[in-house]
Amino acid sequence: MKNIFTFWILLLSAITLKGQNTEDYITEHATIAQTLMHEHKIPASLILAVAIHESASGNSRIAQYLNNHFGVKGPNNNSEIRSSYRDYLSAEESYNHFVEIMETRSPFNNLFGKYDKYDYKGWARGIQRSGYAHSRSWASQVIALIKKHELYQYDERPEGYEEPVYKSAYKKKSSKSRLTKTYTVKPGDNLSVIAKKKGVTVKSLMIKNGLKKANLKPGQKIKL
Repeated sequence: MKNIFTFWILLLSAITLKGQNTEDYITEHATIAQTLMHEHKIPASLILAVAIHESASGNSRIAQYLNNHFGVKGPNNNSEIRSSYRDYLSAEESYNHFVEIMETRSPFNNLFGKYDKYDYKGWARGIQRSGYAHSRSWASQVIALIKKHELYQYDERPEGYEEPVYKSAYKKKSSKSRLTKTYTVKPGDNLSVIAKKKGVTVKSLMIKNGLKKANLKPGQKIKL
């Protein structure tokens, strides 16, 4: 009997140490996320994903000791850990404060006019650009969490909703910029003159153009 009792104690301890899994976290907090979406027009999927990301699904030390699920810094009165993150009375208070930050602090409050309550991608990228996180991959990680756990199901998107398409932040170099630059030889030009004009060497011109002699003809195209 004693051995069985000890086994269950160890098993319960192992479960406790393992912490909460993400699916359980979503089930526990989906309702508050949807309530905030209805009241403030921020995607519930976005709220949940940011909380999962910043709190490690409620398993981070600041979530456990401070009820801080969004990585918000500030003073706290907790004596159990030393931290630069603020404390909350409950997880719900932390969720409400995150939305309050979005609504009252610039430039986050400008996002409400740019993105609707179904556009989680736009919101994630907008929050990152507004300085919420230093990591360049923050928005991509949040979006990946939404897709992985299908959090968009909590956004109550209307049937036929089409996600906005945004232009890439990085423009591809035009085909023109990839073309080899050339110079048309003018009367009186020689390799030394051209090299001086273009800031290159005679040797590089000869190698690029496969020249064995320095003789040039007017109208001839020279690769630079």
